[in-house]
Amino acid sequence: MALMAKQIQTHLHLHVHSTIPSPNPLRLRLSKGAKTRPPLTVSALDRERSSPTEVKKESEERSSPTEVKKESEERSSPTEVKKEVEERSSPTEVKKEIERCYELVRQLGRGIVYLGSSRFPSSHPHYRLALELSREAAKLLDCTTWTGAGPGLMDAAIQGAMEAKKPVGGFKIAKEAGEWTSSNFHSYLLSHTYLTCRFFSARKHGLVDAAVRNNPSERTAVIAFPGGIGTLDEIFEILTLIQLKRIGSKLPVPFLLMNYDGYYDKLLEFLEVCESWNTVGEGEVEGIWKVCGSNFEALEYLTEFYGVSRSERNYDIGGC
Repeated sequence: MALMAKQIQTHLHLHVHSTIPSPNPLRLRLSKGAKTRPPLTVSALDRERSSPTEVKKESEERSSPTEVKKESEERSSPTEVKKEVEERSSPTEVKKEIERCYELVRQLGRGIVYLGSSRFPSSHPHYRLALELSREAAKLLDCTTWTGAGPGLMDAAIQGAMEAKKPVGGFKIAKEAGEWTSSNFHSYLLSHTYLTCRFFSARKHGLVDAAVRNNPSERTAVIAFPGGIGTLDEIFEILTLIQLKRIGSKLPVPFLLMNYDGYYDKLLEFLEVCESWNTVGEGEVEGIWKVCGSNFEALEYLTEFYGVSRSERNYDIGGC
């Protein structure tokens, strides 16, 4: 019995030792001789991947401040920008052109300035009305007729003044809405009666100067015919200049809006909306211009404004 128990114990001892794996010789050597490396943290990995020195070096290689500055200077140096501006439009050139406009006004005299669309053909009823008003107003006020020297209703105003045998002056621009002009010359006006302006600002200065009154003997006016964006631009500029006393500071200048066939009805409604929002003072615009539905109404207003005698009111006009 004792012999059997001893055999069983021996068998169990052998079995347990056979199931336990033998130690790895390499691992034993590492544990005894070499130091084990601790696990890498995220920051340690970042340092290994790209140290601050390497990041800075890489950034400098990519785009150093010197290179960025150099690239910016190459793209648009102050000298190049200044050169480009001088080539495009020199302030001196604008000033000289404005001075030429003023000189033309001085030579031909101030008078009635007409604004209006360049797109109306001579067959349009508004062309006939514009020609008629220009002819009769030139005779009534005995003054020079000024326009943008373009086609459409500007041409109608020129034709009317020529029929009245009164002086005509103009400030032409190289491009009118809807058409390119291949020449800087007007098709029939004498060269000393108009200027072809390179700058819109100079043209506007000339037209405004032609309407300003410096003494009571001068009879001037601004008359706006139907027109588009360019005409509206000029209309609101004149409104602003009168409102701010840039025109009429010495002597008042009549400003007439010709509302042929209700053309400007929607514009007038819009200005009423502005009044309701208090962005325009009540009655403010009405005090600046006179809205006329007919040529007779316009001529009567000019007659009353300048105190023209009854004997001079010989209007040769049609139903409007």
